[in-house]
Amino acid sequence: MIRYQITDGTAHINEDRWLAAINREADFVQIREGHLTTRDLCRLVRKVGSGTRVLVNDRIDLAIACQAAGVHLRSGSIAPELVRTIVPRGFLITVACHDAEDVQNAAGADYVLLAPVFKPISKQDGREPLGLTRLAEITRTSPAPVIALGGITESNMGLCIEAGAAGAAGITFFRDFGTGK
Repeated sequence: MIRYQITDGTAHINEDRWLAAINREADFVQIREGHLTTRDLCRLVRKVGSGTRVLVNDRIDLAIACQAAGVHLRSGSIAPELVRTIVPRGFLITVACHDAEDVQNAAGADYVLLAPVFKPISKQDGREPLGLTRLAEITRTSPAPVIALGGITESNMGLCIEAGAAGAAGITFFRDFGTGK
């Protein structure tokens, strides 16, 4: 099972606390820190990257320059197939998807993050949660392994795997993992 941590956007508030929240047991850490300058973001990517597979949120240029493991593309971003033409071999590409059409348009991605499966815990999201039945339907036709995102907890993560997800992603899930929340 793939464990995929997404950072919470607070590195600019308290970098030490932010760094302490990185779960080194996660398979991937997606750095999503839109408030940072390019220089500060690159510094953090390099700092976290030691021994951790870091994906940079929607910044292909920075991911390549900082030798990150890959990039996470937001929904509606450049097509993964085009990204493949400019990145080094082995560079990972994940894509945010919100429905079956998004997933089918993610050809060339290594993984798709499908959200929200459940009602998100860490942010407001006006989209209706997909639920486990829809997750199962989408995973069966996806061109890439699906990672479930949105409202993931220790108690429902196994249900996502049973529905066909290759793993689970989240912000709150990794922050609270092992605390019983």
